Amino acid sequence: AELSVEECCDKGVEWANKNRICASLPLISESRECSMIQEQCCSSQLKKQSCSDGVEFANVREECDSHIGDNSTCEAEYFKTCCYCCLLGKSAQLQGQSCEPNPKMGYQCGIVFRSCCGKGQEGIDLTISDDVPRKEQVEISKEELDQEDPYLHDGCRGGGPCSQQCRDTGSSYVCSCFVGYQLQPDGITCEDINECITGTHSCGLGQTCVNTLGSFRCQRDTSCGTGYELTDDSRCKDIDECETGTHNCPPDFICQNTPGSFRCRPKLQCMSGFIQDALGNCIDINECLSTNMPCPAGQICINTDGSFTCQRISPSCGRGYHLNEDGTRCVDVDECSSPNQPCGEGHMCINAPGNYRCECKSGYTFDVISRTCIDINECRRYPGRLCAHKCENTPGSYYCTCTMGFKLSADGRSCEDLNECESNPCSQECANVYGSYQCYCRRGFQLSDIDGISCEDIDECALPTGGHICSFRCINIPGSFQCTCPSSGYRLAPNARNCQDIDECVAESHNCSFNETCFNIQGGFRCLSLECPENYRKSGDTVRQEKTDTIRCIKSCRPNDVSCVLDPVHTISHTVISLPTFREFTRPEEIIFLRAITPTYPANQADIIFDITEGNLRDSFDIIKRYMDGMTVG
Repeated sequence: AELSVEECCDKGVEWANKNRICASLPLISESRECSMIQEQCCSSQLKKQSCSDGVEFANVREECDSHIGDNSTCEAEYFKTCCYCCLLGKSAQLQGQSCEPNPKMGYQCGIVFRSCCGKGQEGIDLTISDDVPRKEQVEISKEELDQEDPYLHDGCRGGGPCSQQCRDTGSSYVCSCFVGYQLQPDGITCEDINECITGTHSCGLGQTCVNTLGSFRCQRDTSCGTGYELTDDSRCKDIDECETGTHNCPPDFICQNTPGSFRCRPKLQCMSGFIQDALGNCIDINECLSTNMPCPAGQICINTDGSFTCQRISPSCGRGYHLNEDGTRCVDVDECSSPNQPCGEGHMCINAPGNYRCECKSGYTFDVISRTCIDINECRRYPGRLCAHKCENTPGSYYCTCTMGFKLSADGRSCEDLNECESNPCSQECANVYGSYQCYCRRGFQLSDIDGISCEDIDECALPTGGHICSFRCINIPGSFQCTCPSSGYRLAPNARNCQDIDECVAESHNCSFNETCFNIQGGFRCLSLECPENYRKSGDTVRQEKTDTIRCIKSCRPNDVSCVLDPVHTISHTVISLPTFREFTRPEEIIFLRAITPTYPANQADIIFDITEGNLRDSFDIIKRYMDGMTVG
């Protein structure tokens, strides 16, 4: 039979009150009008409930944000609107302002505002309404009513031409549709929106969207699980295994259905004082463990097989008390009289009824667990605030220590640098640094790589450059070295490294005779005997240069010796040159120059002749003669 409008609406309100949601509203009729009424009444009831909850929350909590959170559903919006508007009404009442709301706040917000501001008004309808507020009714006389019909020119009179909703605009009308429908191009008829195709449904994972008139429903894709079956309205219904006979209870057990499963209960019932386990065995109940003590005060419960007994007990004294000699009452125990000193040695114990307390010495504190005085670890309680470096705890106190390289200051807390060099830890030189020291050595010594303290002599002669330190021989001595020269013919130069030749001829340490000429060579000397040729005599001036000796013979003719006078050779100079071998020659080089300061082209056509008289045994030397700068050079 076709349902009435009231029945369809009641079903929608009932579903809203029970489930607080209209998304999966079961349709009770195939009638499109009944479905629309059912959904509209469910939605209106939800809005009314949400608004009432918001008003109640504002009255109780005096705030709204903690309940709203991140919920953005339609019901949450109505909750927030009514909660905020109620808070505004309460605020206006507290500030002594008018309880008439601002029309711009909206009709529904105005109702809530006025209700919460009036505070004592009851019977205010909080139903969400999309209509504009009705104007206050003014009594109109029958004559005025007869004169003009207020709905005479209403285009929506009698429902108008629209299939669902109609709104008069004065000069015309506008048609609109219920939720879940959309207006057709003709502007009059409404067609159902298929939310499953448009994607506007709210079906979750594992559900299939099924379109309905003006709405949709979600149908499960998967099974309901063991012990349940899927109904026609996509709900999971429990399977009664006892009724269908799908249980596996033994013959001595009775099947009892449970949600999603069943339970087997034994047919044989246990006597009073026993309970059956899953296998049907009877187990004694310990009545003494129950929350309701079966025995009266002053008696103890003793469990028996299937029952219990009560036995009178003697007085039980609490902690800090014991029975007197008669055993009739409890008296205080003087814990401080015990030789064990409960507070600890040196601390004061003060007895109290049923207890005692300790007055601990400085540096100790009372421990409530062990009920004795224990040491305060100041280093752990005040880390980094007592000592500059390290803190060491002691019974009842503490002391500070410093790390290596530092010593404790006079205040007993700070640390100052320790001058380790005062104890002469190094073998030679010591330099104090902050928190440590550094050893270093004098010139000619190096610091040991083993201990970093001792200084080892540097053998300069054994260094890679040791062969170039001295020109002859290097002798290592602690911290330095000495250069030596051959035992004869040389002496050490002022730089203490090179060897200088001793000129025996200048020092007159030679043994040449009076007629011989001393000629110095490297490391020694030679005595030379140079005689002038006939008709020549030695000149008194002997030219003395480094490594050279020159003896000049001047022509001295006898009287009437015409041939001597006509001899063109006027002067003969004998020059002895010392050439020490100091390097190899790879090409001809000019190494010796003998200069004769004479005109290059004198008027008498004089000439200078150079010749090598001795020492050129292997023909290693040759003579080149040239003229330069007005001199003859050989």
